[in-house]
Amino acid sequence: MIKAIVAGAAGRMGQRLIHVIQQSPDINLAGAFERPGHPAVGKDAGQMAGLDKLGLEIRPSLEDVIADGDVIIDFTAPEATLANIRLAAKRGLAMVIGTTGLADLSEIKEHGRTMRCVLAPNFSIGVNVMFYVTGLIAGIVGRDFDMEILEVHHRLKKDAPSGTALQLGRILAQAVDRNLDEVAVYERRGLIGQRSDEEIGLQTLRAGDIVGEHTVMFGGQGERLEVIHRAHSRDNFAQGALRAAKWLLNQGPGLYDMQDVLGLKEQRTKEKG
Repeated sequence: MIKAIVAGAAGRMGQRLIHVIQQSPDINLAGAFERPGHPAVGKDAGQMAGLDKLGLEIRPSLEDVIADGDVIIDFTAPEATLANIRLAAKRGLAMVIGTTGLADLSEIKEHGRTMRCVLAPNFSIGVNVMFYVTGLIAGIVGRDFDMEILEVHHRLKKDAPSGTALQLGRILAQAVDRNLDEVAVYERRGLIGQRSDEEIGLQTLRAGDIVGEHTVMFGGQGERLEVIHRAHSRDNFAQGALRAAKWLLNQGPGLYDMQDVLGLKEQRTKEKG
């Protein structure tokens, strides 16, 4: 039985993780924590997630629960995630990270040399298939078609564009030998002139309680191809994170992503061969 610790247990993703863990026959909720001073500290993790009482109290730090688990699942904030991975690396725990807005990955990459970690901008299985498929399409038509990305999320999301949209942009740029930092266009306004052949647009919308939508558009002369993913709930992210946790505990030290978890990198290598 895998013993999982949930970071940010009272947050939107933390609550869904607890729900999904409770439905999983081979993962046990071994610990749950929030930041010190959070109003959920001291309350039952199950009740905070809308379940029956589990008899597991939300603690004020990872230090309080780290001895109880095998893997930490963290969908929190950049500063908190970095503090958590330092402690996880020191104690030898595996870690699944879904935190977005991480501007500098150098410290996480360094820890990945000695610990097991899955870091991904999106843990949805459907989105990761989207990553794979859009790379294939861009490699075929990307030099002749305009490429645009639209992402839509709830009004409370703090980072923009989303980590998923940025990853899609990197995949498109790599497929046509471009540098996303040089060709990305994040806003269009006023008399901007004709669209350049090289640019990749990333546009952002925020409204209501939309969980997440991503569209990649390939626009050609007389035709348009779109790849669309819509998340209907956060449970798909939680399910993907649990799949990553199960896979990770059978791996050696390293920094992995969901393409590794799903075997898509291996599939891509076979296709190139």
